[in-house]
Amino acid sequence: MTTHCPVLLEETMELLSVRDGGTYVDGTLGGGGHAEAILRRIGANGRLLAIDLDPEAIARAQVRFAAYGGVCRLMHGNYADMAALVHANNIRDVDGVLFDCGVSSDQLDVPERGFSFRADGPLDMRMDPTCGETAADLIARLPETELADLIWRWGEETAARKIARRIAEERLRAPICTTGRLAEVVADASGGRHGRIHPATKTFQALRMAVNDELGGLQKGLLAALDIVRPGGRVAVITFHSLEDRLVKQLFVEHVGRWVSLQGGGAEWKGATPAVRRVTRKPVIAGDGEQLHNPRARSAKLRVVERI
Repeated sequence: MTTHCPVLLEETMELLSVRDGGTYVDGTLGGGGHAEAILRRIGANGRLLAIDLDPEAIARAQVRFAAYGGVCRLMHGNYADMAALVHANNIRDVDGVLFDCGVSSDQLDVPERGFSFRADGPLDMRMDPTCGETAADLIARLPETELADLIWRWGEETAARKIARRIAEERLRAPICTTGRLAEVVADASGGRHGRIHPATKTFQALRMAVNDELGGLQKGLLAALDIVRPGGRVAVITFHSLEDRLVKQLFVEHVGRWVSLQGGGAEWKGATPAVRRVTRKPVIAGDGEQLHNPRARSAKLRVVERI
């Protein structure tokens, strides 16, 4: 049984305008909460393609959604390759695409995946544990200056240089291979723990995002989604920190654009294509009740656009 609780569920279904008989893509299947809500709304004549980098998420969903038969297709893959995955399933265009970014509760709660410092485990952090280098590989390979830049850029950590210096010193003594040891090294470099937020939080975020190329993948996935969604279709994105939200906001702004009148008559489109309109002028956030019952929802922001 999944422990993942989908955030902004009703708001997402309403703003994505999920309808009976529609065709949708869930680019971030995760615990399956949003996917199940879509399946309930599209009925027997609809189609859902659910994608996830994590083969364990796909395996759980195969059991959970077995009753939906041909309506739901599950695919192990990267949403950066969304267009190819959609076309491989003989789908030309879709009514909506959903992204629920970040790491899921199911991944955080398993120490062996290495996403969290709450319990000691191998320093992995790969969304897809079948390929790519781990976080341990990354911090063993990168020079100190590059490691500091990574922690600053992806984690927005002001103590990035101190942390990178301490990591470089400690890895000379012994490889840093576990979440517990990395958390201790970062905490020591930051002067120990003060307050509610653990000092290693931003460093862990930075390493996870770098290991999985999360921002690069998100940008590719968004561009693919805008291409495959049909006119009148919508793209909804839930983000959990400023780097993701800033990327989504800026990309959507580029595609909103405007028509500019020409001196000789007619008009010219100024902006990236395909053109979209904002469905949400400002990001939608969770209400007090949801934030109380699901702390993960406190940082969630939902942005939606519609292709025109």
